[in-house]
Amino acid sequence: MIFRPAYFPNIETFSEMIKSKHIILETNDFFEKQTYRTRCHIYSPNGLLMMNIPIKHQKKEHQFTKDVLLENDFAWQKNHFKTIQNSYRSSPYFEYYEDEIENLYRVKEQFLLDFILKSIELSYKLLQIPFDYQNTETFEKLLPNDFRYLIDAKKESTAHFKPYTQVFHVKNGFIPNLSILDLLFSEGPNSANHLIA
Repeated sequence: MIFRPAYFPNIETFSEMIKSKHIILETNDFFEKQTYRTRCHIYSPNGLLMMNIPIKHQKKEHQFTKDVLLENDFAWQKNHFKTIQNSYRSSPYFEYYEDEIENLYRVKEQFLLDFILKSIELSYKLLQIPFDYQNTETFEKLLPNDFRYLIDAKKESTAHFKPYTQVFHVKNGFIPNLSILDLLFSEGPNSANHLIA
């Protein structure tokens, strides 16, 4: 199955990824705006919140995703981790994963792709699932088992998700298909079972 790497991918993407025995990650496509490559949604005290990774914009019309540089002139990593802390510190499993997630945000990467691959690798580690994947060598327009469309943040998911208890569900109700972080902080070791249910 082929996927486009995303920043702490959403539950629908992870559900499809863990069903695959071997994953191919698309790393030879052109970068597109308004995708989950640079954003993820979490559950904040005020409801749905998007965290967006800043990148250095080039004058070129087309740029390969693997060449996109992070904008590290301000402390976006520190801000993202603080946002995660403020949103999930009262969740059941935050303290179990806090240190490893904080470590991800402490290392400054130069390229967007390197950072989002690390976010996926860490997610698999916290799910206690081996992460077996390879990167594409060339771009293929049509492939079997193609899940690259899941990267599009403008399209709403049509998948049905089994609800779980979220940290602010009493205040704002259940919000489906958030970042894998939401499921991990809410369900902990049971997260993998939830994804395959």
